[in-house]
Amino acid sequence: MITTLKTALANQRLAFFGFATFSAVALAIAFISQYAYGLQPCVLCIYQRIPFGIAIGLGIVGLWLSGRNAQSGPLFLGLLALTFAANSVIAFYHTGVERHWWKSFLEGCAVPDMEGNITDVMARIAATPAARCDEIPWTDPVLGLSMANYNVIICLALTIAALYALTTARRRGS
Repeated sequence: MITTLKTALANQRLAFFGFATFSAVALAIAFISQYAYGLQPCVLCIYQRIPFGIAIGLGIVGLWLSGRNAQSGPLFLGLLALTFAANSVIAFYHTGVERHWWKSFLEGCAVPDMEGNITDVMARIAATPAARCDEIPWTDPVLGLSMANYNVIICLALTIAALYALTTARRRGS
């Protein structure tokens, strides 16, 4: 299986197709979880979707350009590696907020301030998103990992895969 993966990553066009497809599947899972199963995303969940959308675009453009100009491949593979690494950082930050290792600096991620008169407090509560970043809406029943935890692992693996594809492309001189 490792040999097959290495062979696929050595082929730039196949690597771009794989990264775009994997990112589209990840977004599809997020949207299915939200709309079919009612798992409302918090602000950090939404932020974790953005790099997958960017990766779809980079994968499609990289696939298109690599067929015309092999020299563009390493640039787009590097951008994909950076995109997946950034998503892993966001997911790690979200994991820390979920596990109460630290508090989020984002306003929509925590209980609103309860100071002041009742009208102000009610307005802040109404403006707060239904899903909070410091609560875990779903965990894997076997390992106890949240979606953010899985996103850290998956995006780190995708970063490594993109870096492998990049170094392979550079060694080949394309």
